[in-house]
Amino acid sequence: MDILSNPVLFLALALALALTLFTIQILRKYQAKKKYPPVAGTIFNQLLNFKRLHHYMTDLAAKYTTYRLLSPFRHEIYTSDPVNVEYILKTNFENYGKGSYNHNILKDLLGDGIFAVDGEKWRQQRKISSYEFSTKVLRDFSSLIFGKNAAKLAKILSEVAATNQTIDIQDMSMKAILDSMFQVAFGVELDSMCSMKKKIKIINDFVFKIIRKKIALMESSKDKSLVSGTS
Repeated sequence: MDILSNPVLFLALALALALTLFTIQILRKYQAKKKYPPVAGTIFNQLLNFKRLHHYMTDLAAKYTTYRLLSPFRHEIYTSDPVNVEYILKTNFENYGKGSYNHNILKDLLGDGIFAVDGEKWRQQRKISSYEFSTKVLRDFSSLIFGKNAAKLAKILSEVAATNQTIDIQDMSMKAILDSMFQVAFGVELDSMCSMKKKIKIINDFVFKIIRKKIALMESSKDKSLVSGTS
C-alpha cells in the first residue's frame, strides 16, 4: 500500500513523527538537569533500518553502550554495559520486572512461567526450579546437552558455508538454545534446528502430553508404594 495515496495513514504517521520529535526536544531540556542515557534514535530509525536491524542495533551498542530509543507510546533503554547488566539482572533485580507488556507477549508460549512473571509468582517458580538445578547430575547433564547441540549447530553452519547459502544465524542460535532447554527440562529432544517446528500449538500439545504422562507415572508410583506399604 502506498502511504502517500492514503491520507489517513499518512496523517497518522506524520502526527506520530511530530509527537516523537516534540518528545525528544522536551527530554533534551530535562537531560541538562538529570543524567539520562543518550538518545540514539527513535522507532522510526528502526523501521528505516529494518532490513539490517540486527546490524543497526549492534552499531548503536558499540557506539553508545547504553542508550534510549524513543517512540510515541513507550521509550526503551538498551545496554551492553556489563556493569548495567549485572545491576539489572542481579544487584537490583527486584526493580526490573518483566511487567504486563512483556507478560502479554510471552504468555501464549510461556504462560506464568519463570521467564514471564514477576513478584510472588516468580519467587514460587524460582523456588521450584532451584531444587532441580542444584544437583551435580543435572549440571553435568545440561553441559552434555548444550555441548551436543552446539556441535550440531556448528555442523549445520559448516554445511551452509560449504554450499555458499545464506542463513539467519540468530534464528538458528535461538533454536539451539530452545532444543537444549527443552531436553534439559522435559528429557525429550525437540530438534527444532532440523524439523523447523515453529507453531506454538505443536509445542503446547507436546508439553501437555509430557505432563499427562508424568502425572500418570507419579500416580502409578504412588499406588505401588501404598500397596507395598500395606503388604
